[in-house]
Amino acid sequence: MTPIITALRNMLLGLVLLTGLAVPALAQLTAESRAYYQEWLKTANRAEEVIDASRASSAALETLRKDLTSYRQRFLEARTENGDRIKTLEGQISALGKAPEEGESEPEDIAQLRASLEEQLRDLKVPRIVSEEAYSRANGLISEIDKIIRERRTRTLLERGPSPLNPEHWPGALRTLSRSVSSIWNETATRIGSATTAERVSNSLPALLLLLAIAAFLLLRGRPWAHAAGDYLRQFGSSGRGVWGFIVSLLEVILPYIGIICLLAAVGLSGIVGSRGSLLIVYVPGWALLILSFHWLGNQLFSNRLDNDLVPVQEGRLNETRLMVDILAVILVLQDALVKLENIENIPSSVHAVASFPLITAAALVMLRLHRIGAKRRQKQAADTADDGAIAAGANRILTFARRASYLLGFVSPLLAALGYVNAAEALIYPAVSTLALLAALLVVQRFLGDVYGWLSGKGSAARESLFAVLIGFLLAALALPLLALIWGARVADMTELWSRFLEGFQIGDTRISPTAFLTFAVVFAAGYALTRLIQGSLRNSLLPKTKIDPGGQNAITSGLGYVGIFLSAVIAISMAGLDLSSLAIVAGALSVGIGFGLQTIVSNFVSGIILLIERPVSKGDWIEVGGLMGYVRDISVRSTRIETFDRTDVIVPNSDLISGTVTNYTRGNTVGRVIVPVGVAYGTEPRKVEAILTEIAKAHPMVLLNPAPYVVFQGFGADSLDFEIRAILRDVNWVLSVKSDMNYEIAKRFQEEGIEIPFMQRDIWIRNPEALSPAGSPPDSASAAPGSAADGSPPAPAVPPKPDVSDLQQDQEGEGEADADK
Repeated sequence: MTPIITALRNMLLGLVLLTGLAVPALAQLTAESRAYYQEWLKTANRAEEVIDASRASSAALETLRKDLTSYRQRFLEARTENGDRIKTLEGQISALGKAPEEGESEPEDIAQLRASLEEQLRDLKVPRIVSEEAYSRANGLISEIDKIIRERRTRTLLERGPSPLNPEHWPGALRTLSRSVSSIWNETATRIGSATTAERVSNSLPALLLLLAIAAFLLLRGRPWAHAAGDYLRQFGSSGRGVWGFIVSLLEVILPYIGIICLLAAVGLSGIVGSRGSLLIVYVPGWALLILSFHWLGNQLFSNRLDNDLVPVQEGRLNETRLMVDILAVILVLQDALVKLENIENIPSSVHAVASFPLITAAALVMLRLHRIGAKRRQKQAADTADDGAIAAGANRILTFARRASYLLGFVSPLLAALGYVNAAEALIYPAVSTLALLAALLVVQRFLGDVYGWLSGKGSAARESLFAVLIGFLLAALALPLLALIWGARVADMTELWSRFLEGFQIGDTRISPTAFLTFAVVFAAGYALTRLIQGSLRNSLLPKTKIDPGGQNAITSGLGYVGIFLSAVIAISMAGLDLSSLAIVAGALSVGIGFGLQTIVSNFVSGIILLIERPVSKGDWIEVGGLMGYVRDISVRSTRIETFDRTDVIVPNSDLISGTVTNYTRGNTVGRVIVPVGVAYGTEPRKVEAILTEIAKAHPMVLLNPAPYVVFQGFGADSLDFEIRAILRDVNWVLSVKSDMNYEIAKRFQEEGIEIPFMQRDIWIRNPEALSPAGSPPDSASAAPGSAADGSPPAPAVPPKPDVSDLQQDQEGEGEADADK
């Protein structure tokens, strides 16, 4: 952007601003606002010059970006100012109707009112227009600065420097490092021997002795004191053993760290450190905390206790594993100290490459060793859990991936450093170490929170595998994502930029969806939904049971109220959140066609459910039969109806089947129904006598209505009996089986008293060759002669082919048995 274009744009913006300020009704832009805007113009112009020159350092660009971010946030807030007032004015103008076209006239008072309202609307929109333009400009400048910083970091990362394996660089590197360390030591020795330092020490001797005493006690006695505190805490309950152990382990870190802080305070108070040493001693607390934290992490991960085995390692290698973790901490401290020393002494890149290569190689070897130590144990666990399914799932998969990545980086990083890509090697190996440490810390914290939950709930160590522990793991993983991004090179500005974009939301048509709007919608809808359910419960349990409305009508009222309440809750929530969905009408109309075809069955069932609730052909509690299924209606929902059969099984029937199919409702409107009790009597029984007895039995039952009276039907002459039926109307058809059973009991009793026989089916069997059933060689006697022979006087049986004897039958039967066995 050229300076001429910048000057012209600033001139136009100033003209717009001054024009708005010249309007008397513009009360939003005060003198303070004008001064703020002028400062913004100066900052924006300076930022554009810096970006065009691209010569400023990354630190200067970060400072400039911070200033632009504060301006952008202020303009973002100003974009939404006077929103309610603007909507009111737009509504007033819309109420006046469409403005007359050119050549037409309208009443003078309406024209004056329209002009006044439009003028007020313009006055209110001027600050928003200016803020919108300034926001866009600030956003663009911030993006350009971020692009410059990213390009610089990428060039630095991929820059190839001198190889640390070149022996020519070793003598110079050793001399430079020795000279830097000697200068720091000489400054300290000079300060110790000076009279000024001795006088300063003597003047602050009591404070120095107190600080040194506290530091000595905490460093020497911190661990015993921590264990004593743990013994005291265990008096509150043994179920919190894991909780108390975790607190003790934290005290083992905190107490020595406080001792180190006191020791450094004593050193600073004495003044024995020179200028270079003072610049380095500022970072010592962070280095000490890093070493203590890694030592604590190693003890938590690789403990001798079986219940603390978070990360599997080879048996007998716990001490070696913890030592490797401590070595990684020392390597990270030495690397950071080297970087800080370079900033103080301005060490050349060749010296940095030679000094960093041993640290990179040591870190890679330690990571490879840690991977190998745990390899055999993981293989054993894999063999033990092969029958249970997948070896790793969820967090275990992440840990497995992290281990394999560290194993790979253990090979790649030293090779890159040897080739001269020291910056790339450092950008890979040290973030990998920090990532493993972060993941391990997440495991420890997750286990601690699971122990806390187990202690509070009384579940003990079983709470580590509960749903709470899984949810906590997901939450910790989500919270760790920004830390992982920072570890792998993301800037804090990148994180704040993402957060700003998240808070800003996104635009859909004329509607901006932001977290605030979404939260408002969720809260209002949840409140409306809870209120709807509360009213439904009150009506279902308190009010409706006291009315004369049947249970089906009560269910229809409560269900309909629930649908209306949820719909109103959604509408009110959308309005409260300020979401204007009118711009989505065209998109929704286009999508509704496809949705209609894809969800036509669901929509059909939904509409059928509404019809069921309004027309109520089937209500809750009805005894119905549909599609061969019979049972009671227990619930009518949006999509389906639940029917409980008489064998106590639930059948889900789509609502469309109840509307389009044939449904038999036995209890629709009332519970009156008919019972039919069939009975047969032997031939020769007096029919009228049977009719009188059955009529008396039917009228005597308490569930039978006498109007209309029960009656007996003589159905006809059956094959074995005279068939009668009792037909009666019951007060409650739900008792039909009980009534039928009671009548059958009474019929059996009365028929026995009256001597009436209830026949049963009889059949005669004719044996055409009875000699086949007699023993071999004995002729059949007259008593065993078959009916129809000459002995009983019946006509002779017709001639039939001869039948096989018994032996033949036995052989046939045995053959059939063998065939069946073969099958």
